[in-house]
Amino acid sequence: SVNFFLKALVDKWLVKIENFVKSDHKKGYAYYLTPMGVVEKGEITAQFLKRKVAEYELLKKEIKELQSQVQG
Repeated sequence: SVNFFLKALVDKWLVKIENFVKSDHKKGYAYYLTPMGVVEKGEITAQFLKRKVAEYELLKKEIKELQSQVQG
């Protein structure tokens, strides 16, 4: 299944595969993000961070509400 996903990333020009050792075994391959892959990774990371900051803010709000309930 990993090969399936790697091929899909290669087909989308997000990952480049090179055989850097010129060996017959699969461990001799290197996987690189292409410039387009770096951009995509950056966008995914930004979306992830935005989602986590929103979750953090929500939790902060919930904690404040619970503290005010406890303190009466």
